[in-house]
Amino acid sequence: MSKELDKIFESFEGNRIFKDRSILQSNYIPLEIPHRNEQIKQIASILAPVLKGEKSSNIFVYGKTGTGKTLSILYVKDELLKRMKKDNDTELRIEYVNCKLRKVSDTEYRILAELIKKLGGEVPPTGLPTETVYNKFIELIDSKKQILILILDEIDQAVKKISTDFLYNLTRLNSELSKTQIGVVGISNDLTFLEGIDPRVRSSLSEEEVVFSPYNALQLQEILTHRATPAFKENVIEEGVIAKCAAFAAREHGDARRALDLLRIAGELAERENVQKILLRHIDEANIKIEREKILEVVKSEPKQFQYVLYSIIKLLERKDGPVFTGDVYNYYQEICVKNKSEVLTQRRVGDIIQEFDMLGIINVKVISKGRGGRMREIKLAISKSLVEKTKAIIEESLDYNF
Repeated sequence: MSKELDKIFESFEGNRIFKDRSILQSNYIPLEIPHRNEQIKQIASILAPVLKGEKSSNIFVYGKTGTGKTLSILYVKDELLKRMKKDNDTELRIEYVNCKLRKVSDTEYRILAELIKKLGGEVPPTGLPTETVYNKFIELIDSKKQILILILDEIDQAVKKISTDFLYNLTRLNSELSKTQIGVVGISNDLTFLEGIDPRVRSSLSEEEVVFSPYNALQLQEILTHRATPAFKENVIEEGVIAKCAAFAAREHGDARRALDLLRIAGELAERENVQKILLRHIDEANIKIEREKILEVVKSEPKQFQYVLYSIIKLLERKDGPVFTGDVYNYYQEICVKNKSEVLTQRRVGDIIQEFDMLGIINVKVISKGRGGRMREIKLAISKSLVEKTKAIIEESLDYNF
């Protein structure tokens, strides 16, 4: 085994593919962001008053995944902090929170605790009344004269898990502050998110709106070429690889993050094979790998009710030799909710959730006609056995009761 490991490590030491793979990571902020000049200028114009110590308007930014929303905002954030004069009597503080992260956005309490932690304070992860945590947050930020901008990424995920009350409370905090003014930048992948929220919240949150449209295939090719040059060694990319990456990502709503992940993973697959070039087949292999990982990410980020429905499907298919129908799933789902002391959704809502899993490619739903007996939906899993096991493990972590 030691000799085999030596061969693996030696092949990586003699790496022929990457010059700097971090350039293809999603958290890398390039010096230039192609095809987003207009949006960056718009965001900068809205936030510019903070350089004079004045509160800016709240901004709501939306667009599909991988359209450069977060990248552009963090770019403007860095530029603002660079230009803020040290002799200004008002301090500028900009804090970023990803509302999709587990154990951050499950409750209003946890989001506030995360903000307090970022600002240098501390509260226990649970146990205090939410009002006490709010008071701690106000006390912490209002101790000096400052402008505080809160960037809440994937804000729709927090609202899905909590409610719009949190956003309303946050945007109304300025009336309770004497020294500090808060500005909110909300980012959402859901283009219809604003339509479903409380009108009071919408008017206070989205004083200004910035829309990020998807990239087309040619724009994605340019982005990939821009990153590939410093990321890879010379002549390691087979002709057509970047175009194929761009085509795959253009199909996924113009997702640049997807395109970069495809190219990076294809490079890693070529590196593991110890070959000299990234080939077209490496893109196909990388695409299959990403599809698997995407399903697990969906399962991790979905609310508990979604997880309970999916877990019911998995457990029933494990136990039954024959087909599983929507009614079976609902009965099992009710048991899980009762034992986990959770709200039980209506059968119609559970049916909608099942349909969403079908659209995501996690299950296959087939409608079967029973003549006068009506129609039934037969459910089968559409993912591999290894992926089922990983999915089950993720959900079991969040269950209070072991089934």
